Amino acid sequence: MDFCIDFFRNLLYGSSIAHSMIILALTVGIGVYLSRIKIAGISFGVTWVLFVGILFSHYGMSLDGELLHFVKEFGLILFVYSIGLQVGPGFFSSFKSGGLKLNTITCIIVLFDVLVALLLIFTTNESVDTITGIMSGAVTNTPGMGAASTTFKEMNGYESSNIALGYSVAYPLGVIGCILAIIAIKFLYKGEKRFSREKNSNVEIQRLSLEVTNKEITGITLDEIRKRSSLNFIVSRKIDKLTGHCDIANSHSTLEIGDRILIIADKDIHEKLTSLMGIRVQQEWLKIDEELISRKITFTNHKLNGAKLGKLNIRKEFGVTVTRVNRAGIDLAPTANFRLQVGDIITIVGHETAVNGIKKMFGDERKYLDHPNLIPIFIGIALGCVLGSIPLSGTLLTTPIKLGLAGGPLIVAILVSYFGPKMGVVTYTTTSANLMIREIGITLFLACVGLGAGGEFVNTIVNKGGYMWILYGAIITIVPIIIAAVVGRYVLKIKYNTLIGVISGSCTNPPALAFSNQQCKGGEAAVGYATVYPLAMFLRILIGQMMILLLC
Repeated sequence: MDFCIDFFRNLLYGSSIAHSMIILALTVGIGVYLSRIKIAGISFGVTWVLFVGILFSHYGMSLDGELLHFVKEFGLILFVYSIGLQVGPGFFSSFKSGGLKLNTITCIIVLFDVLVALLLIFTTNESVDTITGIMSGAVTNTPGMGAASTTFKEMNGYESSNIALGYSVAYPLGVIGCILAIIAIKFLYKGEKRFSREKNSNVEIQRLSLEVTNKEITGITLDEIRKRSSLNFIVSRKIDKLTGHCDIANSHSTLEIGDRILIIADKDIHEKLTSLMGIRVQQEWLKIDEELISRKITFTNHKLNGAKLGKLNIRKEFGVTVTRVNRAGIDLAPTANFRLQVGDIITIVGHETAVNGIKKMFGDERKYLDHPNLIPIFIGIALGCVLGSIPLSGTLLTTPIKLGLAGGPLIVAILVSYFGPKMGVVTYTTTSANLMIREIGITLFLACVGLGAGGEFVNTIVNKGGYMWILYGAIITIVPIIIAAVVGRYVLKIKYNTLIGVISGSCTNPPALAFSNQQCKGGEAAVGYATVYPLAMFLRILIGQMMILLLC
């Protein structure tokens, strides 16, 4: 019996490698299991790993200090780099068109988060590192907390437990507070009819079968018809009146009286297209020409990685049409300037022989994707660490600053994922692989943060006024959101469904997004979230570092 007790005591409280692995694995395993728990439909996700680590540490189960520090930083780098790979392809495009307006809301929220945090620093007795940790928890941004913690250690030579403690205390209300703010925002839209579903926010694409009867459009190309009518439509197939043959239509195809065409367009312009071209007809397109097939081809030809669709002359060379491209689960419009990336799933319509030809050109070697591209990951991480270690100085800075082990890898990952395909570098990582790297990184990081800070958690809350941190976190969460919502509603005229998605993305808050999606039937909230998430994540990581660098 004594032997068994000593054996398990050494495993849980010893200093061996087995002890470290067991504690780390149990912290992550139990935390991930608890992440399935939902309270009133809200889940705190992998943050449970942090709370389990705090509990273990409170009862004396922790890791060696140096090992704890290494695993924590390694996990943070993996997480941040995988985030950069994910958001990189859409980072710069998110500032175009309507994305600029939505990202303005993000900048407003981040700005007022910082202003409120500064106000708390100068009006309370709390330290800069404490308020920085509270701010990261209030906006549910783990990488920001990690970046601030790393920067503090680099500056002072020791860890700040207050950053992790402040984050831990403020995080739960950060999730709930964002959702409560979203509920409150409804009152700003009280007088707006049907605010829960925005008109024309989602284009409803449908098929339209017509027979050409208008002589005015005969003999001219489809591209010219589009320009003259200012209508956005695609003619997918055409049945020639004389031969009865069904073929692929392209921008240079012309129409004749009696031709039957299959149009893909927004349902709202179907009547205009009918008036322009002819009369509606019932047509079974698949039965008319069974030679035309639709096939999904996986793009794996690394030699064409980054090539523009228009440069490949696919319609002219092969007589097929690219109808859509799916990248990381998202359908994208295959325009002439669209750059292909390894891993894209391309839908092709055409004759079987032509489709087989384009299949050879694009590769379609799915086994190729089973092999992870580790070189861009590890070389990118190395370059990110180098960038993060470069001291930056200026006239306004009293001491040189560094981007650190969070900012450096994040910036490099964004640049690699965006510019890599344009330079022929394969940066493709499957969605599941990216998610695996990300989850391993964040769980290791949170486990080590909890195991390192848990010994002081209860004492801080009970004896050091930590309960006030909850109030500070609530202020940082709610006040900036309400200000941004007022600007978005009355100045920028953003619709409710889109605005709540933008707010969720600005706070990098997945539970808030899940709640926002429940508020509207369309996908406006998810689109708003995805549009601002890259910039929000980038700013959150850098802001925490800057507060530590400039104020500590």
